[in-house]
Amino acid sequence: MSIKKSILVIILVLLIDQISKVYIKTHFTIHDNVEVFDWFRIIFVENKGMAWGFELPGNYGKLILTLFRLVAITGIGYWLYDSVRKNSAPILTFCIALIFAGAFGNIIDSIFYGLLFSESTAIEVATFLPEGGGYEGVFYGKVVDMIQFTFYDDILPEWIPFWGGEHFSFFDPVFNIADSAISVGVFLLIIFNKKAFPKQ
Repeated sequence: MSIKKSILVIILVLLIDQISKVYIKTHFTIHDNVEVFDWFRIIFVENKGMAWGFELPGNYGKLILTLFRLVAITGIGYWLYDSVRKNSAPILTFCIALIFAGAFGNIIDSIFYGLLFSESTAIEVATFLPEGGGYEGVFYGKVVDMIQFTFYDDILPEWIPFWGGEHFSFFDPVFNIADSAISVGVFLLIIFNKKAFPKQ
């Protein structure tokens, strides 16, 4: 896959990711949600940490994670450049472009959102470029998440050993388009491993 096509994939993912995040940030209060289907909700949450809503404790953890992301995306960017230069398998270049776009999308939140938006609360919707400044400094922005697929949320049948009769929900994490791009890229690399990394 050419460098132009790779850049197009990155731009499309970033546009969808950032448009969805800005819309949610400026129209939803924290934990405000819309049920699309029984198993699919749009719910606004923010996190200071990793993908899928996981967090690291303390402000230093957040700073270290953001700096690590910058180092990681530099490595992913070089990997993408190298795969295009070597005319690698199109599926490999496509997957790397997805992973790069996803990582870059969350980095934008981490670096800039604290400066660009006011604080989102349970009663107030955030504003873009508030007069008093943003809710945090550079590198301390929170990542916006909004997608939740809960495929099972009910009482388990009594016949199931140990957990029968208890409440169980499957897949509660809330994530975003950037997280999805990373996950799809990694998943496709696993599925099409032989095509992505053909033996010489």
